[in-house]
Amino acid sequence: MSTATGSGRRTVAVFGAYGHTGRFVVAELRARGFHPVAVGRDAGKLRAFAAAEPGPALDARTASVDDAASLDRALAGADAVINCAGPFAVTAAPVIEAALRAGIPYVDVAAEIEANADTFAHFTERARSAGALIVPAMAFYGGLGDLLVTAAMGDWTAADEAHIAYGLSGWHPTAGTRAAGAVSRERRDGRRVRYANGGLEYRDDAAPGLKWPFPEPMGTRAVIGEFSMADIVTVPSHLSVPDVTTYMTVEAAGELADPDTPAPTASDEQGRSAQTFLVDAVVRSGGVERRAVARGQDIYAVSAPLAVEAVDRVLTGRTRAKGVVSAGAAFDATDFLRSLSAHLTVELVG
Repeated sequence: MSTATGSGRRTVAVFGAYGHTGRFVVAELRARGFHPVAVGRDAGKLRAFAAAEPGPALDARTASVDDAASLDRALAGADAVINCAGPFAVTAAPVIEAALRAGIPYVDVAAEIEANADTFAHFTERARSAGALIVPAMAFYGGLGDLLVTAAMGDWTAADEAHIAYGLSGWHPTAGTRAAGAVSRERRDGRRVRYANGGLEYRDDAAPGLKWPFPEPMGTRAVIGEFSMADIVTVPSHLSVPDVTTYMTVEAAGELADPDTPAPTASDEQGRSAQTFLVDAVVRSGGVERRAVARGQDIYAVSAPLAVEAVDRVLTGRTRAKGVVSAGAAFDATDFLRSLSAHLTVELVG
Protein backbone atom coordinates (compact mmCIF):
# COMPACT_ATOMS: atom_id res chain seq x y z
CA MET A 1 0.00 0.00 0.00
CA SER A 2 1.32 3.40 -0.93
CA THR A 3 1.89 6.10 1.65
CA ALA A 4 1.60 9.87 1.56
CA THR A 5 4.43 11.97 0.20
CA GLY A 6 7.07 13.35 2.51
CA SER A 7 5.41 16.76 2.52
CA GLY A 8 2.25 15.21 3.94
CA ARG A 9 0.35 15.67 0.69
CA ARG A 10 -1.44 12.73 -0.85
CA THR A 11 -0.38 11.70 -4.34
CA VAL A 12 -3.15 10.99 -6.83
CA ALA A 13 -2.50 9.69 -10.33
CA VAL A 14 -4.87 11.03 -13.00
CA PHE A 15 -5.08 8.81 -16.06
CA GLY A 16 -6.20 10.92 -19.01
CA ALA A 17 -4.98 14.10 -17.31
CA TYR A 18 -4.76 16.17 -20.48
CA GLY A 19 -8.35 15.41 -21.53
CA HIS A 20 -11.18 17.87 -21.02
CA THR A 21 -12.37 16.47 -17.67
CA GLY A 22 -8.88 15.38 -16.63
CA ARG A 23 -7.69 18.99 -16.71
CA PHE A 24 -10.43 19.99 -14.29
CA VAL A 25 -9.51 17.07 -12.02
CA VAL A 26 -5.82 18.02 -11.94
CA ALA A 27 -6.72 21.63 -11.11
CA GLU A 28 -9.11 20.53 -8.34
CA LEU A 29 -6.51 18.22 -6.83
CA ARG A 30 -3.98 21.04 -6.73
CA ALA A 31 -6.50 23.47 -5.27
CA ARG A 32 -7.20 21.01 -2.45
CA GLY A 33 -3.55 20.36 -1.62
CA PHE A 34 -3.06 17.00 -3.32
CA HIS A 35 -0.01 16.12 -5.39
CA PRO A 36 -1.37 15.13 -8.84
CA VAL A 37 0.55 12.87 -11.20
CA ALA A 38 -0.52 13.43 -14.80
CA VAL A 39 -0.73 10.14 -16.71
CA GLY A 40 -1.60 9.77 -20.37
CA ARG A 41 -1.17 7.65 -23.44
CA ASP A 42 0.17 10.36 -25.77
CA ALA A 43 3.63 11.51 -24.68
CA GLY A 44 3.47 14.70 -26.76
CA LYS A 45 0.11 15.81 -25.40
CA LEU A 46 1.23 14.94 -21.90
CA ARG A 47 4.40 17.05 -22.16
CA ALA A 48 2.48 19.98 -23.62
CA PHE A 49 -0.12 19.79 -20.85
CA ALA A 50 2.50 19.60 -18.11
CA ALA A 51 4.43 22.53 -19.57
CA ALA A 52 1.31 24.69 -19.82
CA GLU A 53 0.09 24.04 -16.27
CA PRO A 54 0.59 27.02 -13.94
CA GLY A 55 2.31 26.57 -10.60
CA PRO A 56 4.94 23.98 -9.60
CA ALA A 57 6.18 21.56 -12.23
CA LEU A 58 3.70 18.77 -12.81
CA ASP A 59 4.86 15.17 -12.48
CA ALA A 60 3.96 13.54 -15.82
CA ARG A 61 4.20 9.84 -16.72
CA THR A 62 3.34 8.13 -19.99
CA ALA A 63 1.35 4.90 -19.79
CA SER A 64 -0.84 2.81 -22.06
CA VAL A 65 -3.65 0.41 -21.20
CA ASP A 66 -2.07 -2.27 -23.39
CA ASP A 67 1.19 -2.07 -21.43
CA ALA A 68 0.69 -3.25 -17.85
CA ALA A 69 4.27 -2.43 -16.85
CA SER A 70 3.82 1.20 -17.94
CA LEU A 71 0.66 1.46 -15.80
CA ASP A 72 2.53 0.02 -12.83
CA ARG A 73 5.27 2.63 -13.25
CA ALA A 74 2.69 5.38 -13.59
CA LEU A 75 0.95 4.42 -10.34
CA ALA A 76 4.16 3.88 -8.35
CA GLY A 77 4.01 5.92 -5.16
CA ALA A 78 0.42 7.03 -5.72
CA ASP A 79 -2.17 6.83 -2.96
CA ALA A 80 -5.10 6.63 -5.40
CA VAL A 81 -5.90 6.83 -9.09
CA ILE A 82 -8.66 8.71 -10.91
CA ASN A 83 -9.36 7.43 -14.41
CA CYS A 84 -10.60 10.19 -16.73
CA ALA A 85 -9.69 8.51 -20.03
CA GLY A 86 -12.47 7.09 -22.13
CA PRO A 87 -13.77 5.09 -23.75
CA PHE A 88 -13.94 3.28 -20.41
CA ALA A 89 -14.89 0.07 -22.15
CA VAL A 90 -11.20 0.09 -23.12
CA THR A 91 -9.49 1.77 -20.17
CA ALA A 92 -11.39 0.82 -17.01
CA ALA A 93 -10.34 -2.82 -16.61
CA PRO A 94 -6.59 -2.33 -17.24
CA VAL A 95 -6.38 0.66 -14.88
CA ILE A 96 -8.40 -1.18 -12.20
CA GLU A 97 -6.04 -4.14 -12.53
CA ALA A 98 -3.08 -1.79 -12.06
CA ALA A 99 -4.74 -0.20 -9.01
CA LEU A 100 -5.32 -3.64 -7.48
CA ARG A 101 -1.67 -4.55 -8.07
CA ALA A 102 -0.59 -1.27 -6.46
CA GLY A 103 -3.00 -1.72 -3.55
CA ILE A 104 -4.63 1.69 -4.04
CA PRO A 105 -8.25 2.82 -4.50
CA TYR A 106 -9.65 3.48 -7.95
CA VAL A 107 -12.17 6.13 -8.99
CA ASP A 108 -13.39 6.88 -12.50
CA VAL A 109 -15.73 9.31 -14.26
CA ALA A 110 -17.25 6.78 -16.67
CA ALA A 111 -20.65 7.60 -18.11
CA GLU A 112 -20.77 4.44 -20.25
CA ILE A 113 -23.54 2.18 -18.99
CA GLU A 114 -22.04 -1.10 -20.16
CA ALA A 115 -18.54 -0.21 -18.98
CA ASN A 116 -19.85 0.53 -15.50
CA ALA A 117 -21.88 -2.68 -15.49
CA ASP A 118 -18.73 -4.57 -16.48
CA THR A 119 -16.82 -3.05 -13.56
CA PHE A 120 -19.43 -4.29 -11.08
CA ALA A 121 -19.66 -7.70 -12.75
CA HIS A 122 -15.95 -8.40 -13.14
CA PHE A 123 -14.34 -6.82 -10.07
CA THR A 124 -16.82 -6.89 -7.17
CA GLU A 125 -15.64 -10.16 -5.60
CA ARG A 126 -11.95 -9.55 -6.22
CA ALA A 127 -12.06 -6.06 -4.79
CA ARG A 128 -14.03 -7.15 -1.75
CA SER A 129 -11.65 -10.05 -1.10
CA ALA A 130 -8.70 -7.67 -1.36
CA GLY A 131 -10.32 -5.07 0.88
CA ALA A 132 -10.02 -2.62 -2.01
CA LEU A 133 -12.36 0.20 -2.96
CA ILE A 134 -13.38 0.82 -6.57
CA VAL A 135 -15.85 3.65 -7.26
CA PRO A 136 -17.01 3.82 -10.90
CA ALA A 137 -19.05 6.66 -12.45
CA MET A 138 -17.99 9.16 -9.78
CA ALA A 139 -19.03 12.09 -11.96
CA PHE A 140 -21.99 14.16 -13.12
CA TYR A 141 -23.64 11.13 -14.74
CA GLY A 142 -23.83 8.13 -12.45
CA GLY A 143 -22.36 9.67 -9.32
CA LEU A 144 -24.38 12.84 -8.79
CA GLY A 145 -27.70 11.20 -9.66
CA ASP A 146 -26.95 8.29 -7.33
CA LEU A 147 -26.09 10.66 -4.46
CA LEU A 148 -29.29 12.64 -5.04
CA VAL A 149 -31.49 9.53 -5.15
CA THR A 150 -29.79 8.10 -2.05
CA ALA A 151 -30.22 11.38 -0.16
CA ALA A 152 -33.86 11.64 -1.23
CA MET A 153 -34.52 8.08 -0.05
CA GLY A 154 -33.47 9.07 3.47
CA ASP A 155 -34.63 6.35 5.86
CA TRP A 156 -36.33 4.31 3.14
CA THR A 157 -34.70 0.95 2.43
CA ALA A 158 -36.67 0.47 -0.80
CA ALA A 159 -38.78 2.44 -3.25
CA ASP A 160 -41.14 1.63 -6.09
CA GLU A 161 -39.39 3.82 -8.64
CA ALA A 162 -36.68 6.45 -9.07
CA HIS A 163 -36.59 9.18 -11.71
CA ILE A 164 -33.65 11.45 -12.57
CA ALA A 165 -34.42 14.30 -14.96
CA TYR A 166 -31.58 16.30 -16.48
CA GLY A 167 -32.40 19.90 -17.29
CA LEU A 168 -29.38 21.09 -19.28
CA SER A 169 -29.32 24.54 -20.88
CA GLY A 170 -27.49 22.86 -23.76
CA TRP A 171 -24.91 20.16 -24.36
CA HIS A 172 -21.71 20.74 -26.27
CA PRO A 173 -20.12 17.27 -26.05
CA THR A 174 -16.40 16.71 -25.79
CA ALA A 175 -14.50 14.42 -28.15
CA GLY A 176 -14.39 11.90 -25.31
CA THR A 177 -18.17 11.96 -24.95
CA ARG A 178 -18.58 11.34 -28.67
CA ALA A 179 -16.07 8.47 -28.65
CA ALA A 180 -17.73 6.85 -25.64
CA GLY A 181 -21.14 7.19 -27.28
CA ALA A 182 -19.89 5.49 -30.43
CA VAL A 183 -18.55 2.55 -28.41
CA SER A 184 -21.83 2.24 -26.49
CA ARG A 185 -23.92 2.28 -29.68
CA GLU A 186 -21.72 -0.42 -31.18
CA ARG A 187 -22.02 -2.61 -28.09
CA ARG A 188 -25.83 -2.25 -28.16
CA ASP A 189 -26.14 -2.87 -31.92
CA GLY A 190 -27.93 0.46 -32.16
CA ARG A 191 -30.54 -0.43 -29.55
CA ARG A 192 -31.41 1.72 -26.60
CA VAL A 193 -31.28 0.56 -22.98
CA ARG A 194 -33.39 1.18 -19.90
CA TYR A 195 -33.62 -0.20 -16.34
CA ALA A 196 -37.03 -1.69 -15.61
CA ASN A 197 -38.43 -4.68 -13.72
CA GLY A 198 -35.15 -5.02 -11.84
CA GLY A 199 -32.78 -5.29 -14.80
CA LEU A 200 -31.32 -3.73 -17.92
CA GLU A 201 -33.56 -4.08 -20.96
CA TYR A 202 -32.47 -3.47 -24.57
CA ARG A 203 -35.13 -2.19 -26.92
CA ASP A 204 -35.49 -1.38 -30.61
CA ASP A 205 -38.35 1.10 -30.31
CA ALA A 206 -37.96 4.87 -30.04
CA ALA A 207 -37.58 6.50 -26.64
CA PRO A 208 -40.79 8.27 -25.57
CA GLY A 209 -41.23 12.03 -25.73
CA LEU A 210 -42.61 13.41 -22.47
CA LYS A 211 -42.98 16.53 -20.34
CA TRP A 212 -41.14 16.84 -17.03
CA PRO A 213 -42.17 19.30 -14.27
CA PHE A 214 -38.79 20.70 -13.31
CA PRO A 215 -38.73 23.01 -10.27
CA GLU A 216 -39.00 26.69 -11.01
CA PRO A 217 -37.65 28.75 -12.61
CA MET A 218 -37.10 26.05 -15.27
CA GLY A 219 -40.64 24.73 -15.09
CA THR A 220 -42.19 22.04 -17.27
CA ARG A 221 -40.04 21.13 -20.25
CA ALA A 222 -40.09 18.64 -23.10
CA VAL A 223 -37.78 15.70 -22.40
CA ILE A 224 -36.68 12.44 -23.95
CA GLY A 225 -37.90 9.67 -21.65
CA GLU A 226 -35.69 6.66 -20.91
CA PHE A 227 -32.67 8.68 -22.06
CA SER A 228 -30.55 6.30 -20.05
CA MET A 229 -27.37 7.41 -18.32
CA ALA A 230 -25.01 5.68 -15.88
CA ASP A 231 -27.48 6.20 -13.02
CA ILE A 232 -29.38 3.12 -14.20
CA VAL A 233 -26.32 1.11 -13.13
CA THR A 234 -25.23 2.97 -10.00
CA VAL A 235 -28.62 3.44 -8.29
CA PRO A 236 -29.83 -0.19 -8.44
CA SER A 237 -26.37 -1.48 -7.52
CA HIS A 238 -27.19 -0.72 -3.87
CA LEU A 239 -30.81 0.46 -3.61
CA SER A 240 -33.88 -1.74 -3.87
CA VAL A 241 -35.62 0.15 -6.67
CA PRO A 242 -36.97 -2.01 -9.54
CA ASP A 243 -37.48 0.86 -11.99
CA VAL A 244 -34.90 3.62 -12.50
CA THR A 245 -35.57 6.08 -15.33
CA THR A 246 -33.55 9.04 -16.53
CA TYR A 247 -34.69 11.90 -18.77
CA MET A 248 -32.96 14.58 -20.86
CA THR A 249 -34.25 17.93 -22.07
CA VAL A 250 -34.98 17.78 -25.79
CA GLU A 251 -32.68 20.68 -26.70
CA ALA A 252 -29.66 19.11 -24.98
CA ALA A 253 -30.36 15.69 -26.52
CA GLY A 254 -30.57 17.32 -29.94
CA GLU A 255 -27.22 19.06 -29.55
CA LEU A 256 -25.60 15.81 -28.43
CA ALA A 257 -26.97 14.01 -31.49
CA ASP A 258 -25.88 16.73 -33.94
CA PRO A 259 -22.36 15.93 -35.23
CA ASP A 260 -21.79 19.63 -35.94
CA THR A 261 -22.30 20.76 -32.34
CA PRO A 262 -18.92 22.18 -31.26
CA ALA A 263 -17.02 21.13 -28.15
CA PRO A 264 -17.46 23.22 -24.98
CA THR A 265 -15.51 26.46 -24.66
CA ALA A 266 -14.40 28.30 -21.53
CA SER A 267 -16.50 31.19 -20.31
CA ASP A 268 -14.81 32.00 -16.99
CA GLU A 269 -11.39 32.02 -15.34
CA GLN A 270 -11.92 28.44 -14.11
CA GLY A 271 -12.33 27.18 -17.67
CA ARG A 272 -16.00 26.30 -17.24
CA SER A 273 -18.43 26.61 -20.11
CA ALA A 274 -21.57 28.72 -19.79
CA GLN A 275 -23.73 25.58 -19.65
CA THR A 276 -26.01 25.36 -16.60
CA PHE A 277 -27.86 22.34 -15.28
CA LEU A 278 -30.67 21.30 -12.99
CA VAL A 279 -30.87 17.66 -11.88
CA ASP A 280 -34.24 16.65 -10.45
CA ALA A 281 -34.23 13.29 -8.63
CA VAL A 282 -37.59 11.89 -7.50
CA VAL A 283 -38.27 8.66 -5.59
CA ARG A 284 -41.73 7.24 -5.01
CA SER A 285 -42.94 4.57 -2.62
CA GLY A 286 -46.52 3.68 -1.76
CA GLY A 287 -47.87 6.95 -3.09
CA VAL A 288 -45.32 9.06 -1.17
CA GLU A 289 -42.82 11.17 -3.11
CA ARG A 290 -39.42 12.54 -2.07
CA ARG A 291 -37.17 14.78 -4.15
CA ALA A 292 -33.59 16.06 -4.29
CA VAL A 293 -32.58 18.85 -6.68
CA ALA A 294 -29.10 20.01 -7.68
CA ARG A 295 -28.18 23.12 -9.67
CA GLY A 296 -24.80 24.15 -11.04
CA GLN A 297 -22.62 25.03 -14.00
CA ASP A 298 -20.81 22.81 -16.55
CA ILE A 299 -21.39 19.07 -16.30
CA TYR A 300 -17.75 18.30 -17.09
CA ALA A 301 -16.24 20.78 -14.64
CA VAL A 302 -18.45 19.63 -11.76
CA SER A 303 -17.24 16.07 -12.24
CA ALA A 304 -13.86 17.17 -10.84
CA PRO A 305 -15.00 18.10 -7.31
CA LEU A 306 -17.20 14.98 -7.26
CA ALA A 307 -14.25 12.71 -8.06
CA VAL A 308 -11.74 14.53 -5.86
CA GLU A 309 -14.10 14.67 -2.88
CA ALA A 310 -14.56 10.92 -3.29
CA VAL A 311 -10.81 10.33 -3.23
CA ASP A 312 -10.42 12.59 -0.19
CA ARG A 313 -13.07 10.64 1.69
CA VAL A 314 -11.57 7.29 0.70
CA LEU A 315 -8.08 8.31 1.83
CA THR A 316 -9.36 9.70 5.14
CA GLY A 317 -11.45 6.64 5.94
CA ARG A 318 -14.88 8.25 5.47
CA THR A 319 -16.41 5.36 3.55
CA ARG A 320 -19.16 2.85 4.21
CA ALA A 321 -18.18 -0.13 2.09
CA LYS A 322 -15.45 -2.05 0.31
CA GLY A 323 -15.41 -3.64 -3.10
CA VAL A 324 -16.98 -2.08 -6.20
CA VAL A 325 -19.44 0.48 -4.89
CA SER A 326 -21.26 3.48 -6.29
CA ALA A 327 -21.16 6.92 -4.70
CA GLY A 328 -24.37 6.44 -2.73
CA ALA A 329 -23.13 3.16 -1.25
CA ALA A 330 -19.61 4.36 -0.52
CA PHE A 331 -20.40 7.66 1.19
CA ASP A 332 -22.91 9.49 3.37
CA ALA A 333 -24.86 10.96 0.46
CA THR A 334 -26.36 13.98 2.24
CA ASP A 335 -23.05 14.95 3.84
CA PHE A 336 -21.21 14.44 0.55
CA LEU A 337 -23.61 16.74 -1.30
CA ARG A 338 -23.35 19.40 1.40
CA SER A 339 -19.57 19.34 1.10
CA LEU A 340 -19.90 20.46 -2.54
CA SER A 341 -21.71 23.70 -1.71
CA ALA A 342 -19.06 25.73 -3.56
CA HIS A 343 -19.97 23.87 -6.75
CA LEU A 344 -23.59 22.77 -6.34
CA THR A 345 -26.80 24.09 -4.85
CA VAL A 346 -28.74 21.13 -3.45
CA GLU A 347 -32.26 21.03 -2.02
CA LEU A 348 -33.99 18.05 -0.36
CA VAL A 349 -37.81 18.05 -0.42
CA GLY A 350 -40.04 15.63 1.46
